[in-house]
Amino acid sequence: MAYLTLFATAFAAATLLPAYSEILLGTLATQGLSLFWLWFWATLGNTLGSVVNGIIGRQVDRFKHKRWFPISELQLHRARNRFNRYGQWSLLLGWLPLGGDALTLVGGIMRVPWLNFVILVAIGKGLRYAFVLWVVVEASAAVAS
Repeated sequence: MAYLTLFATAFAAATLLPAYSEILLGTLATQGLSLFWLWFWATLGNTLGSVVNGIIGRQVDRFKHKRWFPISELQLHRARNRFNRYGQWSLLLGWLPLGGDALTLVGGIMRVPWLNFVILVAIGKGLRYAFVLWVVVEASAAVAS
């Protein structure tokens, strides 16, 4: 059940919903659960949540001229220009707490091929969760000694 909760929290954290999977990951890591499976489920959930952002991004052109659409044409133009500066490699930064969700949304807008999108996002997210687990393990060892 802990792994499913972590997956769901990591999934939500990657979307525009407010969720913080690192806190849950750190807590579960101190309870003797498998670090590999914690890393796996957090990375998978967070990556799939970013895929949802990519899907939403791919739909932007259908709605950008609607009055209710929250992003102006100028904002879209600026986002495309920023993304083009570094290209699809910027998806490696999709793990960032501020702006990471927007990067994956823009990756969808720019129609980055799905395989590239998923691989780059998964690498970035996987490295972030590995780092979080490393910090928790090191901190736990320091406290125990």
